[in-house]
Amino acid sequence: MLIPDFYTVLQSNLTETQVDAQIKLNAQHPIFQGHFPDNPVTPGVCMLQICKELTETATNKSLKISSCKNVKFTALINPFTDPELQINLAIKSESSSYKISGTAYFGDTLAIKISALLTA
Repeated sequence: MLIPDFYTVLQSNLTETQVDAQIKLNAQHPIFQGHFPDNPVTPGVCMLQICKELTETATNKSLKISSCKNVKFTALINPFTDPELQINLAIKSESSSYKISGTAYFGDTLAIKISALLTA
């Protein structure tokens, strides 16, 4: 985990072609003290990192984000009011890279749509 203690995986079903995971953000993590004081918001780059880490676990490969074709942050994620997220990613293997596409929700609210290329 690049950011220690930032989140925990509550439930997961991970295969080489699919990630279905429920995570819980650590609202007490120091990152939220600076992003932003008195109005915590989960940084988008941290959400990208979580998607990468879940894909690494599913594929059992060390990966890096090579490119993001499409990333849309559609709702602010406040770790105090909405700490639990459902992340669903489709993974398509292409030689030494993986295309991922999927979403993250809290409750019924779509927070993120992602389409990215990860390479080994």
